[in-house]
Formats: sequence, structure tokens, C-alpha cells
Amino acid sequence: MILKAIFRKRWIWRAFAAVLLGLFLSPFVYAQRTRLEPGFNLFSVQQDVELGRNVAQDAEKKIPMLNNTRVDNYLNRLGMKLAGSAPGEKYPYQFKCVNDSNINAFALPGGFLYINRGVIEAADNEAELAGVMGHEIGHVALRHGTNQASKAQLAQAPLAILGSVLGGDSMSAVLAQLGASFAFNSVLLKYSRDAERQADLIGTQILFDTNYNPRYMAEFFEKLDAGERGSDFFSSHPHPENRIDNINLEIARLGSYSRERVNDTGEFRDIKRLLRSLPAAPKPAEVPSGVPSEERKIPSPDAGQKQEPRPPAPSTKFRRFYSEHIKLQYPVNWKVFGHEKEFTVTPEGGILRSADTSAVAYGVSFSLFEIPAGSRSDIDLREATDRMIVSLQGSNPALRLIRDQGGIRVDGKKGLSRIYENESPVGGLEIDWIVTVMHPEGLMVFAFVAPERYFNEYDRVFEKILDSVDFTN
Repeated sequence: MILKAIFRKRWIWRAFAAVLLGLFLSPFVYAQRTRLEPGFNLFSVQQDVELGRNVAQDAEKKIPMLNNTRVDNYLNRLGMKLAGSAPGEKYPYQFKCVNDSNINAFALPGGFLYINRGVIEAADNEAELAGVMGHEIGHVALRHGTNQASKAQLAQAPLAILGSVLGGDSMSAVLAQLGASFAFNSVLLKYSRDAERQADLIGTQILFDTNYNPRYMAEFFEKLDAGERGSDFFSSHPHPENRIDNINLEIARLGSYSRERVNDTGEFRDIKRLLRSLPAAPKPAEVPSGVPSEERKIPSPDAGQKQEPRPPAPSTKFRRFYSEHIKLQYPVNWKVFGHEKEFTVTPEGGILRSADTSAVAYGVSFSLFEIPAGSRSDIDLREATDRMIVSLQGSNPALRLIRDQGGIRVDGKKGLSRIYENESPVGGLEIDWIVTVMHPEGLMVFAFVAPERYFNEYDRVFEKILDSVDFTN
């Protein structure tokens, strides 16, 4: 009896010690996971959501959505479970299935995620699907999309009024530019290899925290790396070096985990069977011709005189625009991007976008070129204009003066009018009519832009816009 009591006490003590050790070690083990924080960003969290929602609405018009309630509901239940373990902001996540057999997925800022049916069909269990979804949630949590957009915006010269849409400090202008349409080569989806590595680590942590075996994430990427048929994942997600090793190293940092994790569910298998019972996903050639495959892209410099679709003709009816410094009128079928000190007015299709920049091909841009306060009284209109042009040529090296038209009056104020030529984003050359007027806060700059071969068709519209300018106090 005494011997049994001793053994019983030892067993109780060992169990108690194990519990204490677990309580002591669990924060230590948790602390070993890689800590990641969102990088530099000009956008607010709310603007992430606003931008993502706008782009998502456009995306769903351009990609073949499955529109199956049962599949989308399943993805949302699984996605919300995973997102609950994501670090950072709690975005209004939503998950939808794309009717595409290629193995791919993408995430827009603010939590709008799209998973190709090919991912579900290729996954052997729910844990593999969860790994892909966790990876995309990582991009949202770390705000990779708007981080890329912020770096692209910052890299553009503040006065690149011919090479890009003016935005400056106006985030609404940038949101308007980026949120206008959806493209797979958009800056919002063009991640660096380091961003991919970070999304892998967050995805690994999410799987661990939601009771999946995180090794299934590595296994799924190994299948894709081995050339899984129909995989487009690495074409849109740069392959970071040592991807599998990095995932396995993060798993080791997370500590031991139960072998009783739930890595597959009956619901996942039911969804796979449902997808097999549905008509096959359309091939690219079968997508309705009215659905553009991607946004218009800025041609490379060697694209020659490639003919891009022209915007509709300017309306003969005009509407008014008011900003802090000026009022003006513009055609009713044109749009305004930005406000106050920097804005651009263009027709539909007048702005072209590449992966990391936006360019005005047709329209007028207005900006306020700031002159150091101490030198404003000592500098005249021509010298201020020359300084602005030098700054502008830094981002537009092909900009060349064709004709100095001399003085011009804008709302009764003295101005300068010059005609330049520059490389057009649609290919070939463009004409840039630049008008400058001095202002107490700096130099007011108007840049009227159109391809050289079409400039005469826009000349009268540009003159009418300039004639309508009314400087406010």
C-alpha cells in the first residue's frame, strides 16, 4: 500500500510538472514564430477596403465567376476560420470561386479573395486548400497590395504630369487611378519574392493555429513546383528561394503539434464531387468576347505605332469642376481624378496603366509647382517655367520643345504657352501643350495631352477648357 501510494504521488507530480512546464514553455514556443508587420504604406486601412471593393467589382465583370452558392459558402466558412487567426487588422474578408481550371488564386486589398476551382480540384485534402487560402490571407494581412502601390506612387516624380496621373498627397486621386479597373498585371497583385516569402510564413502560422498540419502547405507547393498540370500559380506569384525549406523552418519554430489535427473534412470531399459534376470550366478562347482578359497595357518603347483603341469623341456638352484654386469646365463624358492642387481630366480610356505606373494618353493635367517661399519674389514666370520643365524632363527624358508660343492670358492673368513633343504611352509621339501661370503658392501648370496624330481633333476642346478657367481667391 505504501509503495503504490508513492508511485501514485510520483505520477501525480510528473503530470503536474508537465502541465507547469507546458504553461511555462508555450509562450516561449509561440514567441519563436517569425514576427511580421506590414511595410511602408500611404493608404489607410479603410482605403485598403475601399480600393479592394472597387477593384473586386470590376474583377468580377472580367473573370469567369463560378457563381455557385454552395461552393462560395464553403469557401467563406473555411476562409473566415483561417482569417480569424491572421495577424493585424480584421478585414471584412470574403471568398469566392473563379470558374477556371488553372491552379491559382489572388487577393485584393481589404480582404477580397478569389480561388480558382482548379485549386480545389488539385488539392488532396482541405489542409492543402487551406494552405493556399492562408497564403493569400497573408498578402491581405501584411497589406502587400497597397504597399506595392505606395512604393510605385512614391517613385513617380511629383511633377510627372505627362508620364503619370497626378496624385501627390491626394489619396483619393490614387484610389481613383488604381481602383478604376482590374488587371492581373496590376501593381496591386505584383508581389516581390520577399512578399511571397512573408505570405508563406503567415499561411504556415495560420494553418498551425487553426489545427491543420502546416506541412500540407509545403506539400502542395512541392506538387506545383514539380509541374502540376494546369498550374499558373508561379506565373503570378514569384517563387521565393528555398520556399519549402523556409516553410519547414517556420514549422519547426512553431513547436510540436498534435497528430490528431483535422486535415480533411467530408464537406471538402463533397465540394470536390460537386465541382466534378458541374460543366467543365471554359477554356480561355471560350470566354465571351465582351469580357476583356486584362486592362489596356502601356506598350513597351519598341512597340512602334501600335494602334490602341481610341476613347470616344469628347461631348459637346460641358460640366463644371471646382477646386481650391480654380474652376473650369470639361466634357460631360470625361472624368476627374484628384482634386484641389493636383487633378487630371480625361476621357474613358484616356489613362493607360502598366504594372507600376499610370500615364495620361488623352486629357489635361493640372498641378501646382511649388517654388521655395524665399525666392518667389525674385523669380519671374519664364524662369519658374524653365525650372518646372527641367524637373519634368527628369521623368520624361524624351520631352522636347517644338514651339514657344510666348505670352497667353488665362482668366486675365499673364501666362506662357509652349508646345512640346514626348513619347506617347499608346506608341509613337504625343503633343503636350503646356500653359503656365504664376500664383502666390507657386506655378500653376496645365498640360494638355493627346497623341500627335490626333491632337488636332482635341485642340478645340483643350482651348475651350482653358478659356473656361476661373481662378478663385
